[in-house]
Amino acid sequence: MMPERRSYFDLIAWQKAMELVAEIYRVTKNWPKEEAFGLTSQLRRAAVSIPSNVAEGHGRTGPKEFVHHLSIAHGSLCEAETQLLIARQLEYIDDAVLERLLQQTSEVGRLTQGLIRSLR
Repeated sequence: MMPERRSYFDLIAWQKAMELVAEIYRVTKNWPKEEAFGLTSQLRRAAVSIPSNVAEGHGRTGPKEFVHHLSIAHGSLCEAETQLLIARQLEYIDDAVLERLLQQTSEVGRLTQGLIRSLR
């Protein structure tokens, strides 16, 4: 028997992804203004997509759809990691900030992959 389905608020993967979004917004706040519609926007959109897809998948009717949205969330996570590496190359962030953010993305990745495994 399946356990009662709780809110996506209860999912640690969603909670950690929300923390990542907030941190990315803080970090990108003072990036060059010419990046507002470039890397800043791209990174923020990719980050927002992560918890959004976890939530959307959780709200769907079955585990197959949930896995599909978790897969999209994981893809957005990889996109955000790549954009963070680009930001480091462009010297918008330093090594310490990059390391901290990559630790967060790694944790979110482990959690989303764990959820995917548990649903399969």
